[in-house]
Amino acid sequence: MRKIDALLDEYGESHKNAFNKKVHWICVPLIFWSVVALLYSIPNDALTYAFGDGYLNNWAVVVLIFALIYYFTLSVPLAIGLFLFAVLCLSVARWVTQLDLLPLWAVGLIVFFLAWVGQFYGHKIEGKKPSFLKDLQFLLIGPAWLLHFIYKKLGINY
Repeated sequence: MRKIDALLDEYGESHKNAFNKKVHWICVPLIFWSVVALLYSIPNDALTYAFGDGYLNNWAVVVLIFALIYYFTLSVPLAIGLFLFAVLCLSVARWVTQLDLLPLWAVGLIVFFLAWVGQFYGHKIEGKKPSFLKDLQFLLIGPAWLLHFIYKKLGINY
């Protein structure tokens, strides 16, 4: 069995309740985005000095590169899908900064908190603890777990 299959199966063990699954379809992408937004909010003077004004002058991009390397070791098709979602998350973060209603870090923090409340409520209904309490790498598996359902529906091998 491939490592990605084992991880997705193990993650799925604590995500069988229909309500909890629905919560995850909302909250996992929101948590992913909020982490991107919080990282995007970190001052990047050192990165700008090192890399100029290009794409690498943002902490969110740097961290996402490492996350995507991890995903590529598990599944190239899933990594490509997660790359596309990461680009969307970066675009939304940039858009939120341009709205100038609240600072991006504040929006990210609010979304992060509310989405985790939802996640823990879903797990309370499920009656099982979140997978990441057993192994932190499951924080990265949640988005891949959702994406693998989309791939199955579209007939894409992952």
